[in-house]
Amino acid sequence: MTNDVLNEATAKVKKLQRSRNDKMVAGVCGGVAKLIGVDAALLRILLVAATLFGFGAGAVFYLAAWIIMPEED
Repeated sequence: MTNDVLNEATAKVKKLQRSRNDKMVAGVCGGVAKLIGVDAALLRILLVAATLFGFGAGAVFYLAAWIIMPEED
């Protein structure tokens, strides 16, 4: 009985993974967009703005996420 509850709970958990289908470079924005339920283009625009106005912070975040996030199954 406890295994059924555990399996149901883990099946509903969303995982942060890089997208294989919705990607321009590495799929980071596509994966984050899928997780939070927004359009990936909006996240890409915000990332570019963060890179330009944040002295490269957006690019550093993207590179770190590229290395840390696993790719989608």
